[in-house]
Amino acid sequence: MFSHQTNFYKGKVRNVYTITSKYVVMEASNRISAFDVILPREIPFKGQVLNQLAAHFLHATKDIVPNWWMSSPAPNVSCGLLCETYPVEMVIRGCLSGHAARTYLSGKRELCGVDLPEGLQENDFLPEPIITPTTKAHEGHDEDISREDIIAKGLVSVTEYLELERITRALFAKGQEMAKAQGLILVDTKYEFGKIGDTIYLIDEIHTPDSSRYFYADTYAELQAAHQQQRQLSKEFVREWLIANGFQGKEGQTVPEITADFATEISERYIELFEKITGKPFTKETINEDEMKNRVEQWIADVQ
Repeated sequence: MFSHQTNFYKGKVRNVYTITSKYVVMEASNRISAFDVILPREIPFKGQVLNQLAAHFLHATKDIVPNWWMSSPAPNVSCGLLCETYPVEMVIRGCLSGHAARTYLSGKRELCGVDLPEGLQENDFLPEPIITPTTKAHEGHDEDISREDIIAKGLVSVTEYLELERITRALFAKGQEMAKAQGLILVDTKYEFGKIGDTIYLIDEIHTPDSSRYFYADTYAELQAAHQQQRQLSKEFVREWLIANGFQGKEGQTVPEITADFATEISERYIELFEKITGKPFTKETINEDEMKNRVEQWIADVQ
């Protein structure tokens, strides 16, 4: 598709092009996935939201760890360095929410080798943020894994894994600080890392609604005290809608129809998160495929 292209990978949401085995072009599509399944209807402007949010946070955290991002030549495209990817994703949780809450409510008090205290209700703050890694699956489901198993299986060395944990906690603290300034709580998120030589790089996206969960801070305490669901900005409402319609990604289940109205609602929520977390208005941009290719080709020519 592009000059000097050496590889292509189509993920659940992103199309990733390798250029001269040194750079990557990452196109954030309007596809949406839940329970590791790509849903059948695209969400307007979702790719642009993800791409521009990721660039915003990558720029804000580059003093913590180097990252792959170099340029965004198109609204839904970022270009940067190709890194050797670590085979785990670093999930960090500040509250008992989402997958952690479902695990806890099933009666289990351990997640990825981390013990969970008794007496919590869904969405309570944990005593301190916990790291609950997953394997990084190109197809199918990511699987929970403990620090001990990651090291025992040789997926990551002890020294590197401890450094990944340190960076993960520092990134999460920065994300929480930025969210707080905008009246939000960064509840949980995930980070992906790679390396070039011996240097660790933050890769992919960070702190977007596809990888993170946010609560509104002003109503958090009141809703918890009343045992009510939190107002949140994340993709969780899509998962909840799917569950309510009999789908959790399990074998034999059929994805329910996503109407045009529901797709518009999802789009509006993504835009709301962008504006809320950045404090900036979102400008909808539409360019055709040819223009996107031309802009990327110009970037490739510039870095050669």
